[in-house]
Amino acid sequence: MELRLAPLGTQSILGNIYVGQVDKTAENINAAFVRFGNGKMGYFPLEEAAKVIYTSGRKGNAPLRSGDEILVQVSREAMKGKLPALTANLNFTGKYLVLTTGNKKFGLSSKLKGEEKSRLSKWLEAEVSALQKEYGIVVRTNAADASKEEIFRELDYLRKLYKKAASDGRNRTCFSLLYEAEPFYLNAIRDACSRNLEEIITDLPEVYDKLTAYLQDLSPAQTEQLTFYQDALLPLYKLHSLETALEEIQREKVWLNSGGFLVIQQTEAFVSIDVNSGKFAGKKKAEETYRKINLEAAGEIARQLRLRNLSGIILIDFINMENPDHQDELFHVLQKHLRKDSVKSMAIDITPLNILEMTRKKVRRPVLEDIQEISKKHLDEPKSPCYYI
Repeated sequence: MELRLAPLGTQSILGNIYVGQVDKTAENINAAFVRFGNGKMGYFPLEEAAKVIYTSGRKGNAPLRSGDEILVQVSREAMKGKLPALTANLNFTGKYLVLTTGNKKFGLSSKLKGEEKSRLSKWLEAEVSALQKEYGIVVRTNAADASKEEIFRELDYLRKLYKKAASDGRNRTCFSLLYEAEPFYLNAIRDACSRNLEEIITDLPEVYDKLTAYLQDLSPAQTEQLTFYQDALLPLYKLHSLETALEEIQREKVWLNSGGFLVIQQTEAFVSIDVNSGKFAGKKKAEETYRKINLEAAGEIARQLRLRNLSGIILIDFINMENPDHQDELFHVLQKHLRKDSVKSMAIDITPLNILEMTRKKVRRPVLEDIQEISKKHLDEPKSPCYYI
């Protein structure tokens, strides 16, 4: 369903918090360009200026100006030549809660049930009333299975992270790294729904050690799900057909079980997906044939978006169907599949030209870009390995 790649020895900057310095503002595009880290430049939307934490302790709504030192978090990786996106809304994410400095409200995951929301709200009622607009709290879906003790232990941990970053930011030199996000494989474990997680497998000793320490500290019950894989004759990546997935990601055409196929193309402006009947040889009427192919395609499209990590504006040209009920069914089936995605995805509408419009939030760059970068690195350094997850 998902595949993430990273060269060994490298660390993503996504989620990191830095002391940044405003290089210049561009009112015409409502943005500022902020330097952070080792000379990197990031894009910062001026609409977030009111949420900024200044290292000098400066407050108020005075416009950002060149030379201002502010705390920023990387909210989106650099992709397609675009600069990394920065935010003033610092997020400290745990398994059950998210502490936010920009959005200073109390929120609950929409995937929580009514009785779960009521119970969790009651537990956190006193904490929420005492926030004094310093930060906000969002309760995640995983909190449904957590005890009150686990919730407050994590809240205390996240609060300490926030206090340390905010305090250090006023005392550290410009461009300093204040908070380093966890490696992506730890994030994957943290963000996975506990109810659905069956097993965690790795064949890398250093990753196994880090996962063991992480789980023992934050989720001891899950340590039983962790397995260290050792088999010289059948490597882990072959056991789970990761090579096949890598090949699939690099192909534009994806065959469906019905004999139909998808053509997936990424342009500068949007992702285009075309659904074709292909070799389908059903004996029923054309309308029912198209309905069956489209419904199968909806599930495969949702999978491909996650597998390839495609985002932004996505336009899907399903096979035209005359029956309005079939169009409504297709729209709702696609929405059902998209709700399983951990990245916010939303089907918008079907245009008069029968093109389905949808969006998927941009967080990380497409996997194909990762493959291309690792391939280039591998050519330059033939022994350069990479993590698979």
